[in-house]
Parts: sequence; structure tokens; C-alpha cells
Amino acid sequence: MASNFGHDTKAMERTRIAGLPVVTAGRAELVDAMIADCRRARADETVPATLIFDINGHGISMAGSDPAYRRALEAADLIHADGGIWVAMSRFTDAPIAERSSTTDMMTDFAAACEREGLTFYILGGAEPINAAFIDFLARNYPRLKVVGRRNGYFGAADEAAVIADINAVRPDVLWVGMGKPREQQFCVNHRNSIKAGWVVTCGGCYNYFVGEYKRAPMWMQNANLEWLHRMATEPRKFGWRYLTTNPHSLALGLIDLAKLRLTKRKSARR
Repeated sequence: MASNFGHDTKAMERTRIAGLPVVTAGRAELVDAMIADCRRARADETVPATLIFDINGHGISMAGSDPAYRRALEAADLIHADGGIWVAMSRFTDAPIAERSSTTDMMTDFAAACEREGLTFYILGGAEPINAAFIDFLARNYPRLKVVGRRNGYFGAADEAAVIADINAVRPDVLWVGMGKPREQQFCVNHRNSIKAGWVVTCGGCYNYFVGEYKRAPMWMQNANLEWLHRMATEPRKFGWRYLTTNPHSLALGLIDLAKLRLTKRKSARR
């Protein structure tokens, strides 16, 4: 059946970053995969939702110290590179990543594609004012995009069944889950067999950028892989300690794993 829809997400090329399988696809290819998978899920309600997680410095550091979070990451159908440093590191592997796919950029890519293709969004997570303001942003900028439901991220374990029921009642093509690491990944993995959606994409604090709560770095800083520095400088109390601790840790994990890969390759070449 997959051939009827073109793209096969499971067959997409991966590389290895800090021991994790990361897709090498660029943003346009990810859009194509999303459209194909969502159409497949629409045509066959037995097709399970596709889980899309990201890696950045914070996440890689967390995966190196929190086994439960690492297991959740490894359960994803697709992991993409939110941080540019991992794109640069992948160039020393046999399968370099085409480009950085920041979740914020993917949001606009997917919104434009879903508006064009008639696919739907459900927006889960964030504080109520942020969630509502983001819905307004989408309505202004993508007026033909169908947002079939929304729910803030302030709910407990006892409410999760009701949240899933609300999502399943409208069966969105793309379910965005913005509740922060590791909660959003664990929520998706815990409910992967009951969520009725095409793609389920974790997005952290992505909504906050679009409503003006956070400011994105200038393009030159994004291109230089320094967006984290801008975020730390503009909100030092919130992000300063995180970046000062997780950036060196994640970089060390990535470099150690890369060294292991290169050593294994050299040993294989000698045989």
C-alpha cells in the first residue's frame, strides 16, 4: 500500500548522532514524507500514527543521563536534527544530514503544505494564552489551514484519556505536541497505539516563538549554529544554566560516539 502514496518514512536514510538514528532528509523531503504518511493514514484507519521527535543539545544531554528519555527517543519513527551542530557533525559520517530542520521552521513548512493539501492540524500544549494566541497566528497567516482542535498542556495523568479522546474525535493529520522534554516524548510513546493521527510531532516551546514570547536569533546566528547563544543571552535566567551545562555534555557525547564510529570503520577496513 505504501507505494500508492510515494514516500516510505521507515525507508528514509539515517545517520548516527550520539548513538541515535537521525534522518538525513532536508526540510522539503520531510514535508513530502508528512503528506504521504498523512494521506496513507486517511486512507487506512488501521495505520498507526507516525511519531516525529527531534534532537538538540538539551535532548542529547538528557538522553545521555536519563535512560527513560533515551528509550522514548529510540521509540520514535523518525528523529530529525533541530540543531545545526549535529548537521555539521554528520559530515564526518557516511550519511551526512542534508540541512538543519528546526522545529520552528518545520511548523511553517507544514502549515503551508497542509493548507495547500487540505490536511489538518491539532495544537496540543503550551499555556492557555499561548495556545490560543498561536491559533490566532495560524488563522492570520494560513487562513485556509484547518485547525480541528486545540488543548493547552496543563493537564495531569488522570486527564490524558480525555485528551486522547478529544484528539481522536477529529482525527487530525498532524498533531503538534508542545509540552517540553521529556514529558511530550513520553506522552506520545505512552499513547502511540491509541492516538488517531497521521504525524505526531513534538515541538517544545515552538508556539512561544510565533506569538512573540520568545525571539528567534538573527539569521547570521542561525546559520552559524549560534541560535542557542541568542536564546541564552536574551533569557539568561531561564536558559543560561541549561545551555552552559547541556551544550558541553551533548557535544562530548556526540564526539565520543563519532570517534567510536570512525574507529569501527578503520578496523573494518583492515580486515
